[in-house]
Amino acid sequence: MIDLTVIWAFVIAFAVFAYVVMDGFDLGIGVLFPTFEVGPERDRAMNSIAPVWDGNETWLVLGGGGLFAAFPLAYAVVLPATYPLIIAMLLGLVFRGVAFEYRWRDPAHRQFWDLAFSGGSLVAALAQGMTLGALLQGITVVDRAYAGSWWDWLTPYTLLTGLGTVAGYALLGATWLVWKLDGEAQAHARKLALRAFWATGALMALVSLYNLGLRPEYAERWLSAPELYYAAPVPLLTAVLALALYRSLTRGGESRPFWLALGLFLLGMAGLGVTIWPNVVPPSLTIWDAAAPERSQVFMLIGVAITMPLILAYTGWAYWVFRGKTGHEGYH
Repeated sequence: MIDLTVIWAFVIAFAVFAYVVMDGFDLGIGVLFPTFEVGPERDRAMNSIAPVWDGNETWLVLGGGGLFAAFPLAYAVVLPATYPLIIAMLLGLVFRGVAFEYRWRDPAHRQFWDLAFSGGSLVAALAQGMTLGALLQGITVVDRAYAGSWWDWLTPYTLLTGLGTVAGYALLGATWLVWKLDGEAQAHARKLALRAFWATGALMALVSLYNLGLRPEYAERWLSAPELYYAAPVPLLTAVLALALYRSLTRGGESRPFWLALGLFLLGMAGLGVTIWPNVVPPSLTIWDAAAPERSQVFMLIGVAITMPLILAYTGWAYWVFRGKTGHEGYH
């Protein structure tokens, strides 16, 4: 028998992963933006994402809307627990989006719009990482409702996951620019990618070690048999991909570093699944506890089956049309 709840869990996971990797690299470019030389270098960095950045955010809508529709109880618990972070993320995305458009149309205040673009990207990335940390550290639920305080999300662990997400997005953004730029701009992006690589690796290791002491069930899933045999390939493959990424960056790879960085994020997502499965709100709500009625899941799955291929098609077409190196012309 098909378990619709499990199917929906993978649909939401796919939407979240698609958002992280697609919007992650353009948020990463915003995080790195102050390090680019004012003028053509900054313009080319923005031009590289101009045709696709707003379409990338489609996946945020699908992930959030899917969570609300398929797992309404999880949505009703997670949002009150992370309201300040969600508000900060949305404001960051708003400032970033407005700055992206206005820096071309208001050159007299371009310095301000550049600051809004980089600041909004940093705030959005940090808030997303801290939201993940707040979920992983556990949310207090009593009588199927959030029972914690306004500031439960603010801990050293969430700050660590927030910084890890910022570093990871910076790695994605830098490797994207290695692929899309050439000349001195590409050499600069390669240096940034190497720095982001070391920062991401260190923070991923720290978060992974922190997880083992965060909750007893997390350590059990990673260190006890038979779960250990299923989980062990994740860190091993992560180490292999990390080595391949480093070699590619140091040996002049162009597109390959970006794909390897995406692979690291995919393995990070797999590690997250190993850590919390089958909970959707650790430690007390499983995906079945939080799921919508079966009829609702069937109805919504029909819609997803129609719309998701369309989203994938137009996203793929946009990336194909604007393939190749980025020039100095602006898309505005």
